[in-house]
Amino acid sequence: MENIDFSLVDWSRAQFALTAMYHWIFVPLTLGLSFIIAIMESIYVKTGNPEWKRITKFWMTLFGINFAIGVATGIILEFEFGTNWSNYSWFVGDIFGAPLAIEGIMAFFMESTFIAIMFFGWNKVSKKTHALSTWLVAIGSNLSALWILAANGWMQHPAGMEFNPDTARNEMVDFWSILFSPVAINKFLHTVTSGYVLASIFVIGISSWYILKKKDVIFGKRSIVVASVFGILASIYLIGTGDGSAKAVAKYQPMKLAAMEGLYEGTTNAPLVGFGVLKNAGDTNNPEKLDFLFSIPIPGALSYLAFGDFDAFVPGINDLVEGNPEQGIISYKEKIEKGKIAIDALRDYKNEKKAGNTEVAETHLKTFKENFAYFGYGYYFGRSTNELIPPIELSFYAFHIMVALGTYFLFFFIVMLYFTLKNKIQDKKFILRIAIWTVPLAYIAQEAGWVVAEVGRQPWVIQDLMPTIAAVSHIDASNVMITFFLFLAVFTALLIAEIKILLNQIKKGPETLTEKTTKE
Repeated sequence: MENIDFSLVDWSRAQFALTAMYHWIFVPLTLGLSFIIAIMESIYVKTGNPEWKRITKFWMTLFGINFAIGVATGIILEFEFGTNWSNYSWFVGDIFGAPLAIEGIMAFFMESTFIAIMFFGWNKVSKKTHALSTWLVAIGSNLSALWILAANGWMQHPAGMEFNPDTARNEMVDFWSILFSPVAINKFLHTVTSGYVLASIFVIGISSWYILKKKDVIFGKRSIVVASVFGILASIYLIGTGDGSAKAVAKYQPMKLAAMEGLYEGTTNAPLVGFGVLKNAGDTNNPEKLDFLFSIPIPGALSYLAFGDFDAFVPGINDLVEGNPEQGIISYKEKIEKGKIAIDALRDYKNEKKAGNTEVAETHLKTFKENFAYFGYGYYFGRSTNELIPPIELSFYAFHIMVALGTYFLFFFIVMLYFTLKNKIQDKKFILRIAIWTVPLAYIAQEAGWVVAEVGRQPWVIQDLMPTIAAVSHIDASNVMITFFLFLAVFTALLIAEIKILLNQIKKGPETLTEKTTKE
């Protein structure tokens, strides 16, 4: 590993992060708005009120604009696995590809089939058939997320697989263990639910603008009621899935949890930092110097959040790096040594088997299997153990921004629903302005959550088995650098285009009810 091109690793990571974060601007709105549209159309079918058809068609138009650009960025994201991360693509074997293939064949096929009926089937199929198509688009969108997030969950907690030493590939042995692993399930539920929250805020923010401008007030109020109820239910569920995610992180990715909370020294009755400012957090070469300038701790809350027990021991960064024998935690140095043994044993096994020395090869294979759990750590042999610490400041602040905004959103939905049902929302100009500015906050919360999930697990591409330094393709760093700026330009242009198209459509507003529409 002496010949690592760190500029290649850094630019490959930067390019993938750029693509993922741009892609994630579009995906959550698609996930949530599809269900809000389906609910609105169901109200139209139930009541026969053409006003609800008008409302549905307006939000459907905004959905279509967002959906198209989201697909474009998602395709590029999948291509990058082959171009920039070919070693990873080889190492994961048939595991990572299977969920993505299912997503493309089944879920995306469902979306693309029924989205045509959803957009062009008005007055060509019955109301119930059209509504069913809208619901199937919503379900298909979320099924797409299921398979993608199951693949990502496997990277966070590899399960249901077996490593083939002859091919140096991980092979699937239990598909259902991959799909229904606790990490995958919590990741899927928490992620899609956060999308429902964002979409609800998106609808409320735009509806508030209409009410504030005294333009189509009835449309705005009805949209706010549906989005607020949907948002409240989603927010409550989001809290529950967040709790499940925290417990999964504590069990399978303790370093991520320690970074999220800025916990340097493990302790029982560990406090949860309600608010805090870190000091020297960027200096991971000297973890003992890391501290808080100030913090507001909630005693015992982290222990309970992680393990359901206020007296549970939560390991800190230093415990994980240096080891804590009393708590059964081995040091990173020991893991690196075991990982190096695994790497060497795999190499010796293949050499001896090629030479025909079967018995000797089997001995090396046994050694490899005994140490395989630490395989990825072996790539850091001769390097500082602090390279295995994720960026603490970014993880800590992203996590607390996400939690703070998520809490605010629940109260925001309650306030909007209350004043709308009381028919007072049109008089609350300050609240309507807050609603408009809450829309960008929802996107900030989404990106912060993604940063926590991905930055917090660094340097791992596959937890404990493959670090980023071993996953990159053998290409020139300058090629990745050039494409990074090309993608930056293209994605920024797409984002600007979407915003302009959305704003033009919003200014245009919902279609006016015609006599023909009224009779339908």
